[in-house]
Amino acid sequence: MLSADALPVRAPRLSWFKSGLFWRTFLLLGLLTTLSMGSWIAMISAVQRGPQVEQTAELVISVVTITHAALTHSAPDLRTELLFELVSNEGIRVLPLLPTDSVEPPPDSPLMPEIEALIKQKLGKDTRFSSNVNGTTGFWISFKIDGDEYWLMLERERLSGLSGVQWLGWAGVVGVLSLLGAALISSLINLPLARLTAAARAIAQGKRPAALPEKGAQEIIEANRSFNQMVDDLQRVETDRALILAGISHDLRTPLTRMQLEVEMAQLSQDAREGMQSDIAQMDAIIGQFLDYAKPTETSSFVPVNMSELLADVARAAERIPSMRVRTDIEAEVVVMANATDLRRVFNNIIENARRYGVTPGTSYTEIDIGCHVRVIGGSRRAVIALEDHGEGVPAAQIEQLLKPFTRLDTARGQANGAGLGLAIVERVVLRHQATLSVRNRDGGGLHIGLAMAVV
Repeated sequence: MLSADALPVRAPRLSWFKSGLFWRTFLLLGLLTTLSMGSWIAMISAVQRGPQVEQTAELVISVVTITHAALTHSAPDLRTELLFELVSNEGIRVLPLLPTDSVEPPPDSPLMPEIEALIKQKLGKDTRFSSNVNGTTGFWISFKIDGDEYWLMLERERLSGLSGVQWLGWAGVVGVLSLLGAALISSLINLPLARLTAAARAIAQGKRPAALPEKGAQEIIEANRSFNQMVDDLQRVETDRALILAGISHDLRTPLTRMQLEVEMAQLSQDAREGMQSDIAQMDAIIGQFLDYAKPTETSSFVPVNMSELLADVARAAERIPSMRVRTDIEAEVVVMANATDLRRVFNNIIENARRYGVTPGTSYTEIDIGCHVRVIGGSRRAVIALEDHGEGVPAAQIEQLLKPFTRLDTARGQANGAGLGLAIVERVVLRHQATLSVRNRDGGGLHIGLAMAVV
């Protein structure tokens, strides 16, 4: 009987990295840090390339030269002891170079060609290099003593700088520390704004937020001070408005009550008396609409409300009106946090609006359908409520005007008395309940008014 989908599903929110100021700041700082690190590494590599090549070549040349001199000038019977000392103390091994040696190419390093060129300039063009000789890994270089060729092996650790894995490890450590710093800086930058946003959200929900701390940068101090002043001013305005509303209710309705009494006692014809009583009742209703529109809804008054029972009670009251025909499709035990009195006023305003303007064509009565179901919208369970009449509906271009204060689309839905605040009150109360409101034409004719609010 009723379409349960009273409200269209909202468009998905922007992804976290697009919508969050913290993440934007964090990513920008992280990107800046990464680019800076990359630039520094590239610059250090370029600056150190030449000195590192020269230093490595000079070290190899010095070791070969000293070893050659030591072996050449040492007594033959002491060479074995000298070779043992070179291996044990300096990590230098000297072996004869044989044609049968299993030799692998020199280490594959971007600096190796330049190192080889410098070494060959000093030791000769026939100098050979290897990374592995006869299964022994190291930095091998050949030299000659009296026409005999020898291999001299140095441990690679003495020649190599930071390896790629080590560079990556250090870059990872620096990167993590930089990202932690970026997160800290982003938090410190966005903390005042987050506090301001939370306080503004509390005001939108009808709460009085705690005063923002007036400390930090001068701009933050001024913004927080201005916001605190605004909150105090709003509180004072609310207090004054409550007093004004109480005064209006008393000062305007008291004369109306006297006028009603005087009309009853006056010697008037029945038609004149009924006309004046109707005018007085209309004035009282208009005053009530003004007060309902201006009256704030305090969130502190929200309690668990059984929406199913409330709508059923509203439907029973509407059925007692002779010109109303009511059908219901209400799910049982739907509970929401709300002000029951304000919600009842919302539904009564919608039903009264339908009674006045939504008469079923070709009949003298108004048909209205009331439905309530629990649906999952945007990942959360919400009570979806729909009230639909079977009248002529409203031109699509004028639907938005229905929710504006003091607006009556008399040409579209008939002439009636009132201040034009009925649906404006509905929207005001619905928004204060952190609910969403939908107004559209019903499929098949009539007006559909739906609202969705969180389920307890």
